[in-house]
Order: sequence, then C-alpha cells, then structure tokens
Amino acid sequence: MRTVALVTLGCSRNEVDSEELAGRLEADGWTLVENAADAEVALINTCGFIESAKKDSVDALLEAHSLKGNGVTRAVVAVGCMAERYGSELADALPEADAILGFDDYLDISQRLQTIMAGGSVAAHTPKDRRSLLPIAPSERQATKPAPIVDAAGNLGQGQRIIRKRLDSAPVAPLKIASGCDRRCSFCAIPSFRGSFISRRPTEILDEAKWLVDQGVTELFLVSENTTSYGKDLGDLKILEKILPEMAAIDGVERIRLSYLQPAEMRPSLLQAMIATEKVVPYFDLSFQHASETLLRRMRRFGDGEKFLHLINQIRALSPEAGIRSNVIVGFPGESESEFQDLVDFVSEARMDAIGVFSYSDEDKTEALTHENKVDQDVINARVEQLSTLVDELLMQRAEERIGEKVRVLIEDEELQEGRADHQGPEVDGSTFLQGRTRHKVGEYVDAIVSEVSGVDLIAVAL
Repeated sequence: MRTVALVTLGCSRNEVDSEELAGRLEADGWTLVENAADAEVALINTCGFIESAKKDSVDALLEAHSLKGNGVTRAVVAVGCMAERYGSELADALPEADAILGFDDYLDISQRLQTIMAGGSVAAHTPKDRRSLLPIAPSERQATKPAPIVDAAGNLGQGQRIIRKRLDSAPVAPLKIASGCDRRCSFCAIPSFRGSFISRRPTEILDEAKWLVDQGVTELFLVSENTTSYGKDLGDLKILEKILPEMAAIDGVERIRLSYLQPAEMRPSLLQAMIATEKVVPYFDLSFQHASETLLRRMRRFGDGEKFLHLINQIRALSPEAGIRSNVIVGFPGESESEFQDLVDFVSEARMDAIGVFSYSDEDKTEALTHENKVDQDVINARVEQLSTLVDELLMQRAEERIGEKVRVLIEDEELQEGRADHQGPEVDGSTFLQGRTRHKVGEYVDAIVSEVSGVDLIAVAL
C-alpha cells in the first residue's frame, strides 16, 4: 500500500483537479492521507496564475521537501498550473521536487508516482501553448473528447477513467462545467496553459451533480474559466439556461451558485434564468477588472464603468438583495490618474458585496508584458492602498445595508456558528455568524435576520 497526500493551492478548479487525481490514485490502490507528513508522496497541486500564487506554490514544495527527513515522506511531486506552465524550466530551478508533471500526465498519474517511488525518473514536460491542441472552431472541439464512464463501484469518471473522490466532507463542492478560455486578455496567461474553451456535456455535468449530492453535498458551485461561454462548442449558447432547472430538480440540491461570469457576455436570458430558477442563488461573480474604457481596451476587454453600472442596475431591478462581487487590477501599463479615477468612481457607485483589489504584475508570455509606459511600483502600491481603504469602507457600508434583511445561512463551522448567506461565495467573500441558544450543525440551512455587522461579516439571529 502506497500513501499519498494532496496539497491544493489556487482556485476551486484546482480543487476539482485534486479530487480527480485522488480518485484515480485510490482506484489504483493508493491510500490517501490528509497530511503530507504522513504520506510517502506529497503531491502538490500548484497555482501559476500570478506572482504571489507562484511563490506560494514554491513555498509549499519546499515545505514538503523539508519533510523528507521524517522517515515517511520519500517524494515530492508538483502538478497543476505552475507545473504545466513551466515544466522543465521549473524542474531546473527547483531540484527539491522529485518530478514536475503536466496535465497530460494526469491520465497515468498512478504509474508516474510508482516509477518515482521505485527510484526511476519522469522527465518534466516541455511547455507548449495548449490552445493548439484543440481545433480553432469551437464546434469541432467536442469530437476530441472521450465519453465519460462510471466504474463498477458507481464512481463517476470524467474522460478516460478519471474518477473523482471527495477530499473533505463540506456541504459545498465545486462542479466544473468547462475548461479553458478563448478570450485573449492581455494580462492573462491562463489560456496558454489551460487551453481553449471546451464545455463538458450536460449529461456528464448532471450525473456528477447527482454523485456529489450522494456524497453529502447540498450546494453546487459551478466553476470554469468562463461560465458565460458554456455551450458555445455545443451549438447552443443558451444551454446553461436549460441545465439550471434540471440541476435544481435533483433531490438533495439546496443551492446552486455560478462563478466566473464575463460582464461582456452576460445575456438577458442567463440573467433571467439565474434569478427565476429555484435554488439558483442571486449571486453574480462578475469579472470587471477595471472601469476605464481606454484601459479596458488595452486589456483586450470590453465595457466601461457606465455599462457595468447598467448591468448591476439590471440585476438589482430583478433581485434587490442579489450579491455582486468582482476583482479589479490596479496599475496596468499606462494607467493614468484619470483612468484610475474612473475605477475609483465606479467602485464607489457599484455598491458591491465583495471586491478583490490586485496590483498589476508582468506575467510571462502575455501581451501586457511587452506594453510600454509601465506604472512605477511605488505609484501602484499607493493606488492599491488608496483603493483598498475605500473598498473596505464601501463593503462595510454594503453589509450595513443588509441589517434587517432575512437571510438563509448554510452552517460551515459548528463551533463558531459561522456560515454563508445566499449572497456570499465560498472562501473569498464574507461570512454570517448566528446568535442564539440553538447550536446548528454543519450542513444545516438556517433562516435568520441580520442584526448587526462586523466589518464585512454579518451577525444574524436565527428565526
């Protein structure tokens, strides 16, 4: 019996990848353990999105390497986006890792680890632009996908025998509906190492949703690199609107949450479906990134502050209590004072529930890397501090607006009586804390009234 521990960094899409890797390994006889210190192989699922994420991934690999003197841990292996993105380059720079495996190794992950444990070596792959692996025309991509299977034990498989195993017992779980991205944002390298956009088949998604419910999940968190593009390669861009009611009808599903919505691709039919479909929470994770029209064009993105505010007003006209979150980038090359002020003005008017403020950093093999007029780092830092301070105040004000509002809270921490209301996404948004004599268990849904706030978090009294 071989033991392996998965350490996952980055986004919820990586969480799904880890659970698929775990399923494959367990199916091939590996024993999964929770802590890397207790495992013969520490499998680090890295993130390669931005510089800080890459640093966290390297730190995790070095920390796992330090365990190799404990008499248990024998190998440290890197997988995930950073491993895929840099391959042999990362292997040369980080000899502490016993192997750097790319996405193409996932199919034979067990054999790869067996080879390493037997004293052999697995050559790190040479990175390539994964967009070249699929046809340019979205309509031709589905023919390249193998059909899903279900093994003898009833475990759902994606593609060729990839079996998913849950790595925790949380009542919420990510459900990947697509992978890759066809957009060409000038600051983003994700399409080059995640590949072109390809949707999973509706039956495959619904089958996995049922499987997750059987595992105790009640909130399904639909994830992809671009959820609003779902169906473009299936010949029906509105197919998501048809899937949502079917998913909501699954016995045991209590909440469905969509993530990674592109503002420029938000269509009226999807907006209506999200609001009208029972169990789909009115939660809009909109990737604005900035509000200046001229700067957004340099980012290879569409829209402006006025159009974004119009979209927000449309959402609130249909659902006044809807939750809206976004991320913004400060200090993109050439960002002028007036362009930065456009962002400040937009954020001030938008009344969003959660905003991530990120400073621009050059990323390898992106168009923005070659842009001139880079903003001085001291200026970027000052702007980030200014906007972050403003955001903290605005989010607190938005939380205070919810005092007296009725919320439905999914309990996720019994000791703290902490959970999330419909407008609060997993991990990245605020929480709701319940007060009262009754102690609610993890997984319970509790109706409550917001009584006060603590920063961006809500404090509510159970009804």
